[in-house]
Formats: sequence, C-alpha cells, structure tokens
Amino acid sequence: MSNTKTDTMNIHQKLQGIQSSLKAPKGQTNKFGGYRYRSAEDILTSVKPLLAEWACTLVITDEMVEVGGRVYVKSTAVIASTEDSSDSSIHVNAYAREAETKKGMDDAQITGSASSYARKYALNGLFAIDDTKDPDATNDHGSKLPKPTTKQKQGF
Repeated sequence: MSNTKTDTMNIHQKLQGIQSSLKAPKGQTNKFGGYRYRSAEDILTSVKPLLAEWACTLVITDEMVEVGGRVYVKSTAVIASTEDSSDSSIHVNAYAREAETKKGMDDAQITGSASSYARKYALNGLFAIDDTKDPDATNDHGSKLPKPTTKQKQGF
C-alpha cells in the first residue's frame, strides 16, 4: 500500500520524521528510588503507530557475545521502509552485560533483564531518545564520591 506522504522518501527522511514525532513517556516507576523511567515496551508502544504512518518496519534482535571473558547481550534495532525495494535500512547496536548472579533471579531472568536493557538503549539510539535526565544516567548507586560541580561538568 502506497502512502503519498512517504512513497518518495528515503529511509533517512522517514526516520527523521519518526524521531521528530515520537513521544515516549516514562511509564514505569522505580519502587525503591521513586523515579520514573521508560522501558523498551514503553518505546515500542509509542513508536508502532508512527512506523505505520511512515511506512516502516522495526525489527529487534539479540545476540550473545563474549568480550574479555564476560557475556553481553548485543541488541540490534533495524528500521526499514516498506516502500523501498532497495533493502536500505538503518541499524543501531547496544550492549548490556549479564550479571554473574542477581539475587532472586534465575539464569533466564538475568539474560532477559540484560536483553531488555540492551533493547531499550538500541531503541534510544535509533530514535534519538535522550535519557540523560534518567536516574539510570545520573544515579551514583551509593557512591561516596562528591558530585561534580557545574564547572567540573562543563570541563573547566
């Protein structure tokens, strides 16, 4: 089915349209930290209507890779146009390391958790979602080190 809005656009133009339209709210709340965050599922829920509107498909795959004796989940998010027969696509990879152990989780849950994390960051990269204000990016995880001052953050 051809969409007059998109049928002459290349995949980069379509991705730009999706990126500028996407609103992916933080639909989850961390019970312990009390902060809001978005999951891969939140991003997918928001992006699926835009994919249809811009005549694109999204495929996310996982691969287990070993780096330096540690196991990582490598997630790849690929967007392609349904109207373009040239097989052009754009892909973004993200990695998350599997914890060796995690209290209360079996091996499958540990892998699933790493997969969810890697997928979220592959989607963030593909759709230009900025998570710099998320506690994931700013949480010092109990560090006793002093927080940088504004001048230190700016590189002065």
